[in-house]
Parts: sequence; C-alpha cells; structure tokens
Amino acid sequence: MRLSRSNFVSGAQAALAFALLGGVAGITVAPAAALAKEKEAPKPSYSKEFVAAAGPIQKTLTTAGAAKAKGITDANLRATLGNAAAELAAAEAVVKTSQDRIAAGQFAVQLGGWLEDSKMRKRGIKNMLDSGLLEADKVPLSNFYLGYFSYAENDWPGAVDALTKAVQGNVAENAAAEMLADAYAQQGKGAEGLTALRMAVDVRKAAGSAVPSAWYKRAQVIAYKGKLGPQAIEWSLLQVAAEPTAINFLGAGQLVREFSTFGKEESLDLGRLFLRTGALEESPKVVEREYIEYIESADPRRLPGEVLKITEAAIAKGVLKPGDMFVSDALSQSKGRVAADQASLPALERDAKTAANGKTAQAAGDAFLSYGEAAKAEEMYATAIAKGGIDQDRTLTRLGIAQVDSGKFAEAQATFAKVTGIRAPLAKLWAIHAASKAGS
Repeated sequence: MRLSRSNFVSGAQAALAFALLGGVAGITVAPAAALAKEKEAPKPSYSKEFVAAAGPIQKTLTTAGAAKAKGITDANLRATLGNAAAELAAAEAVVKTSQDRIAAGQFAVQLGGWLEDSKMRKRGIKNMLDSGLLEADKVPLSNFYLGYFSYAENDWPGAVDALTKAVQGNVAENAAAEMLADAYAQQGKGAEGLTALRMAVDVRKAAGSAVPSAWYKRAQVIAYKGKLGPQAIEWSLLQVAAEPTAINFLGAGQLVREFSTFGKEESLDLGRLFLRTGALEESPKVVEREYIEYIESADPRRLPGEVLKITEAAIAKGVLKPGDMFVSDALSQSKGRVAADQASLPALERDAKTAANGKTAQAAGDAFLSYGEAAKAEEMYATAIAKGGIDQDRTLTRLGIAQVDSGKFAEAQATFAKVTGIRAPLAKLWAIHAASKAGS
C-alpha cells in the first residue's frame, strides 16, 4: 500500500468549501453596526483603530455576499471583490484586542473562500483560534481545518500541532487522525505517528464511538514502511479484534509471520488459524501460498491425515492443481501413510500416560489434533503439560486450539493468554478468534 497525501486533501475539500465559504463552522461576519456598537462594550471589545480600518472590508464583503445571494457567478463575484485583499490586510494590521482578532479571522476566511486563497483562509482560522473567543464546540473542527491547510502545504510541524488538538477534541472528521499520523511519518517519525493514532483510537473509544477501519490500515502501512515490526503486529491485532473478518485474520496473520521468526511449527498453527477463520476461502491467487505453506509445515510424513485433508480442499477450491508435482507428491505420501498412522494412535495414547515426561503425550496430542479429535488432543496436551519436559508455549497453543475445536472458548482464551515468546502474537490471534466464536 502507498501513502498518498492527495487522498486526504481531496477527501476533505467538499467539507472545507461548505464550512469556510460562510465562516468556519458556520460563524458569520459581524455587521458593521455591531462593530461600532461593540466598541462601547466593557469586554471583549473592538479597538477604535480596528473599527475604522474594518469598515471598507466589511462593506466589500457585505456587497459581495448580497450579489452572491442573487446568483452572481463565482467568476463575476471574484471580479467585484477588487481591492478586498488590501482592505483585509489593512484591517489585520491594526488588530489589538481578541475581538478584533476573531473578526479579522472571519473576514479572512470569508474572503479567502471566495478568492480560493488557502493561505488567507489558513491565516483567518488561526486568528479565530488565537482570539480565544471561538465557541468551545467549534475549536476541534477549526483546528482540523488549520491542520488541513498546513498538511496541504507540507508544513508538517504545523499540521501535527493543529491536528493533535483536533484529535484530542474528538473532531468528527475521520481524516484528521490519519493526516496527523502521516504528518509525523513524512518527517521520519513513524513511531510518533502511530502513538498519535493510538491516542485518536482511545479518544474515540472513550466517547463510545466507532473507530474507522481506515485508521487501522493506515497504521499498518506506516509501521510496515517504517519496518516497525512490533507496531505492525500491534495494529494488525487491534484491527482484527475490532473486525474479526476472514480477510483481516489473513492480513494480520501474514504481518505477524512477516515480523516474527516463525519455524514450521508456528507456520503450521498459523495455517490452522487461517483454516478455522475462513481466511483460506479468499481468492485462490491470494491464498495459494498459504495452502502450500500449510502443507509444507504439516509435512505428509508427520501429519498425513491433516496434509491429505488440506491438499484435497485446495484442489476442490481450485487453488492447487492435482497434476502439479508438489501437489501429487503431497497426495501420494499422505495417502500411503494415513492408515498406519491412525492405527498407531491407541498405542501412542497408552504410552503417553505411562511415559516419564510429557514428550510422548505432546506427540499424541499433535496426532489427535491433526485428525480432528479435539477432546483426545486436549487430554494429551494437558498430560504433557503436567509431566513437563516439553515445548511449553507450543503445547499451550495447541491445547488452546483443541479447546476452540471443542467449543470451550473461555478456557481457550485463558490458555492462549499463558503463551509467551515468539508465539505470543500468534496466540493473541487465536484468542481473538476464540472470543469472536464465543460472541457469535
């Protein structure tokens, strides 16, 4: 995926045009009479210098507004504005009070909208914010617009400052958080950007609002491009926990594998997760590599029954072709071993119960799990853990898988929570699957 600033800029354009042409967030320009009257009010008040200088720009804007209301074209409207930019500059030059500043800001936003002058609009928004008089509920959106213009100008520090305030205020514009994270990333500060995006997620959740899917995706892109492995895994887990769909499990699993040191055993349990979450039902081109990885990890010489099942499923779905040498070899080897392998299970179970350590029980659990005998597998893994001398994290992972297959979703989540080391992210994915099954 490729970061694109133009997506943000064009996406916000319609909202900006609507809000800014009439004053930020619907704030309108005060009439000239109000300016003069306000001069006599205690606080806040206009300075006499500003009242005098603001007269020409106020008159110009009022005249132009009336013409626009009568249907004047935008081109003709701009022609009628004449010396308005200079009139605005004259008013801005004598700003003294906070009331002067917010009025000057309103003038700039209004005129900048009509002239399509983003720098003028940005200056106006900043004056309105700096005045301290903007209504509290208008501040987050105004900060968003200020950040938007800074972002469009490649003013990354300015964008970060304004958009942080917008996000902290839980602005409704979803693009704000993505723009904030990307403004950090554009400065080579991907990790800080992800921290800011996580803050946005927390703010949304605290408000009881839904978190946009695009935020999770943007975070993963930033993390991936920045080679931030732990953060890429974290955000993939956050996304799949929020939206436990087949495609999200597939993407999250691939990211976990990408930034982990998986061997065949870890890849095998990832393939099993893909199978159970429906991830292997995705487009054949997308999952072809996953089926091959699954078959290679299971190994027809070790788990022939599981290899046979997965290989036949891949052929039936049109993912793999039976004439392919890899596929035909997997089929022939697994078919030739299944009968003897199944016949050995009772003896393996007996040996596991009398063995001095848990290694035989672990092997028995693996065999039973591969044939879909979840209850037997769970018993064998529990025996292996009790006896010890085993790969604890691998056994706990597969005990949890057996519990999921048995419908013991709460027990499975508790089991997965005990997994540590390189398997921890994989176990978290399995725990999310267990939680989604429990919820459904």
